[in-house]
Amino acid sequence: MAGAPDDDRTPITFDPAFALTGLSRAQLAVLGREWMMHGHLQDRAGMPLFHEGRSREEMQAVAIDEWMGASPAYAKRMQRALRFEGDTVPTIFKNLQLDIGAPHEYLDFRLTPHDDNHGEFFLAHCGALMDVEPMGEEYVHGMCHTVEDPTFDATAVATNPRAQVRPLHRPPRVPTDRTPHCHWTVTIDPSFPPVSPHPNLALVTASRAGGITVDDPGPGAEPGGRDDYSGPFDPDFALEVLSQRALVVTLQEIAVQSHLLLRSFCLAVSERIGADATLAMVARMAVGLGAVTSERLRRAFVFDDGAAGLAALLQVHPFFWPRTYVHPVIECDGEQVRFALRADAAVFAEDDDFTWLASMPGAGDRAMAAIAWGFDRRAAVERAEPNPGERCAYTISVDPAAEPSPEPAEVSLTKFSTGAAFTFTRLRPVGD
Repeated sequence: MAGAPDDDRTPITFDPAFALTGLSRAQLAVLGREWMMHGHLQDRAGMPLFHEGRSREEMQAVAIDEWMGASPAYAKRMQRALRFEGDTVPTIFKNLQLDIGAPHEYLDFRLTPHDDNHGEFFLAHCGALMDVEPMGEEYVHGMCHTVEDPTFDATAVATNPRAQVRPLHRPPRVPTDRTPHCHWTVTIDPSFPPVSPHPNLALVTASRAGGITVDDPGPGAEPGGRDDYSGPFDPDFALEVLSQRALVVTLQEIAVQSHLLLRSFCLAVSERIGADATLAMVARMAVGLGAVTSERLRRAFVFDDGAAGLAALLQVHPFFWPRTYVHPVIECDGEQVRFALRADAAVFAEDDDFTWLASMPGAGDRAMAAIAWGFDRRAAVERAEPNPGERCAYTISVDPAAEPSPEPAEVSLTKFSTGAAFTFTRLRPVGD
């Protein structure tokens, strides 16, 4: 697919030996923001499905349990990965800059630490608020009060259990166009009662995903950038400031955040509707999220048309990362793609099926079709015979003469979010 003359997107081509280290720092930064948006959109794919026949209050309770059960787990992982462990306000702020709950620009956090124990932040733009404002003041209050109060503290507790996040102002907005959208203080005080971990946090942390080790490639071929975030807090942090090695590690951790957040969502939902109904819901979530992420990746990079381009997109789709947790097999002969999942991957060794891929083969076949549909409406997916050691396999082809398939209902639900069509701009040039 050729870009326009002023198109600054870069090409990603199919490589049988693909690795993230084959991408430039600039490409990795773009891909990292897309993976953050993928993680953020999980709720937009799942909450409407849970909300069917259930109250707004039940949906809010699930959101609280979901984020409290996952964010402290992956916050600590990111601290270790980028070597900024600590118990201070700047540490909390670094975590917010690397959290899938706050994709850069879409949730435009402006963070100001005053000292180790005090700071404040405001949101110059909150995409999540843009999603709920059209639904009415009750939904705004539910997100910005009922959900944010415990979950902001839960994010901070990964750094310091005696941290409190409190509003200076927040929506509903008065007047209706008020900016910034919200403004908060963060205070650490030994006299504050410690925030207790959510009961599901231990279950999320103890999962295979919670304990997985990501690949550390060592020094990258492209020079420059920070190898970690151990130095001073950077209020203008963007992924472009990191080295190639740090970006490869960070992207894998972002993918782990998605897996852990899904696991926490499943625990919260299954407590209310049972495991079987939850797994059926996850299979539908994967349809909406998988397709929207494919569409976003197709817009963010230049891919070849047809099978070769689809194979390249599958190599960078976050459902199938990190490779230490998910082991896909992606082959392309120019006419069709063969995609398989290795049965010995850690994702299939969890004690339950609370994963994106557990329903493959089976109900998850629709997600595979949706991921291909997001790349090309004419893509056709068929189940194939797995090779020894494979759990499932599919063949995917793109017939230019075929009629485009209609948009799946779950994709339409996910596209209710403004995040589905949001366009990132490069915040900073790649740094030295």
